[in-house]
Amino acid sequence: MVKGDKINFSTPSGFPEFLPSEKRLELYLLDIIRRVFESYGFTPIETPAVERLEVLQAKGNQGDNIIYGINPILPPNRQAERDKSGETGSEARALKFDQTVPLAAYIARHLNKLTFPFARYQTDVVFRGERAKDGRFRQFRQCDIDVVARRELSLLYDAQMPAIITEIFEAINIGDFLIRINNRKVLTGFFKSLGITENQIKSCIDIVDTLEKIGESKVKQDLEKEGIAAEQAQKIIEFIKIDGSVDEILDKLKHLAQNLPETEQLSLGVSELETVITGVRNLGVAENRFCIDLSIARGLDYYTGTVYETTLLGHEALGSICSGGRYEELVGVFLGEKMPGVGISIGLTRLISRLLKAGILNTLAATPAQVMVVNMQEDLIPTYLQVSQHLRQAGINVTTNFDKRPLGKQFQLADKQGIQFCVIIGSEEAAAQKSSLKDLKTGEQVEVLLENLAEEVKRRLT
Repeated sequence: MVKGDKINFSTPSGFPEFLPSEKRLELYLLDIIRRVFESYGFTPIETPAVERLEVLQAKGNQGDNIIYGINPILPPNRQAERDKSGETGSEARALKFDQTVPLAAYIARHLNKLTFPFARYQTDVVFRGERAKDGRFRQFRQCDIDVVARRELSLLYDAQMPAIITEIFEAINIGDFLIRINNRKVLTGFFKSLGITENQIKSCIDIVDTLEKIGESKVKQDLEKEGIAAEQAQKIIEFIKIDGSVDEILDKLKHLAQNLPETEQLSLGVSELETVITGVRNLGVAENRFCIDLSIARGLDYYTGTVYETTLLGHEALGSICSGGRYEELVGVFLGEKMPGVGISIGLTRLISRLLKAGILNTLAATPAQVMVVNMQEDLIPTYLQVSQHLRQAGINVTTNFDKRPLGKQFQLADKQGIQFCVIIGSEEAAAQKSSLKDLKTGEQVEVLLENLAEEVKRRLT
């Protein structure tokens, strides 16, 4: 760089960074999510940000959103060695774009060290090479849980997912939400009953999954472009629009399974869906928190059974705020055995961005400090340090002002950071082992003995 040239220090497009108030909100939400995950017995793991490209592409993930060509070992000044390596085949690397495929590789790598069913959670950062825009990022934090078993996995694990989603979003208090549940076997079984071929079913699922984005008419057009007859396309539209209560929809599905040809897979899907719904109810999830929605398809290749999407009511334009489902063959790609799993994912960075913009969430104070011990005079610094430590030992977050400045300026500094209380100790207060406690929210100021200060602050914080 030529001396005098300006350095562009702006963040790369699509890679977010956070102000303290925003990061504190993220950590607050992460704490809630982690507590709920762990209450159901999920254990934390972490997988590398970089995976072999063939791992990420193992189950039909050839997508444009993979960030390719990552060599974390050799720096640019060793370009010849980088080129010599070729970055092809098993040596080609990329940044992970989700947590599920890396989880499958993780299980394959540590198979003999894990116990099954293996229930894990991750809150790692993932990367996607998509066009950055409002609410869409190339780097974002994703909070995932999955349960993976060897050979068989109870459908009650599927039922736990809506219970977990409900606890998280009720704790965050973001308003009314709806968990929409479906089963991919219901969709594929119905498509088969219409005579749609195996080769066309994947395309049909992808198209059905776009219903909310493109509308009923465009879905029908796209189905017909895929070679689906107009009559079949209309029946698909009518099927995914079946509505009513959970029990009414189940009854309608059972009736269809009894009266359509080749409905073995449809019947299996309906039976699984009913088992999951029964489990959701037994876990105490309120009826207004979930429904059956036959348009939910989850276009990813690896989903084979239960699928979920969660919508914030009144803010449907935000899209799904939590989604996931069951898969049967994903881990088996690496091990050659059946290892079914089920999981959900919350794209936390995206969610926070959307909820802040919609005014549903607010950032937290810029600092976790609840109290500032102000600096009245330099010779009392030892007292300020002792009082600060006493408050911290009582579980109170404290910042100590080491810079001498006018008292009003110190109050302004505390207020700007969202600190509610200031402890004021001058020479007279120090001699009498007292302090003044000022509440910046109310303006009230009271005199408190130092030995009672922690108790008084705690009382006023609650």
